Amino acid sequence: MSAPLSRFNVPETLDDLPDDIRHTILAVQEKAGFVPNVFLMLAHRPAEFRAFFAYHDALMERQSDSLTKAEKEMIVVATSARNRCLYCVVAHGALVRIYSKDPLLADQVAINHRVAPISERHRVMLDFAMHSAIDVGEMTDEWRTRLRQEGFSQEDCWDIGAIAAFFGLSNRLVTLAGTPPNEEFYLMGRVPRAEAANTP
Repeated sequence: MSAPLSRFNVPETLDDLPDDIRHTILAVQEKAGFVPNVFLMLAHRPAEFRAFFAYHDALMERQSDSLTKAEKEMIVVATSARNRCLYCVVAHGALVRIYSKDPLLADQVAINHRVAPISERHRVMLDFAMHSAIDVGEMTDEWRTRLRQEGFSQEDCWDIGAIAAFFGLSNRLVTLAGTPPNEEFYLMGRVPRAEAANTP
């Protein structure tokens, strides 16, 4: 028996949603081939859905000084793993695999980025993300120096901290609602899309 999408009410059909939210979800479905469960879970409160995805897009889609899409998703996976958020580790792990073209990287980062075979740049980036997500998160001179030595600008530092903070919110909301990851995420970036679509 499949797990419920949320402990809170979700729309029975997309027709029950405001037009803008329905169009957002349909656009995601067209691009991904399925509707990620988090969209339906957050549709429980339309105003918060809009605010959540507006900030998500502002962080994750903006052109950073040096952070790549894969690096941003690595931050999400590492911090979400520490927050024990299965949904975000699985969903964003899929994006790490796709953007990095590395089928192992997401799992290695989720388990322990400090022993994963990653660059020193990525280790420092994820150390600072953990500092922002789990510890106090103060931007000290020591952190500024470490990050600058690895090529991160002041704006990159904001991005790392903001992504860690924002996905802390996401982790807690998904855990609160008990929303499971879509099965499709598990195969993304591991097998070709056409083959994944035919997997029972």
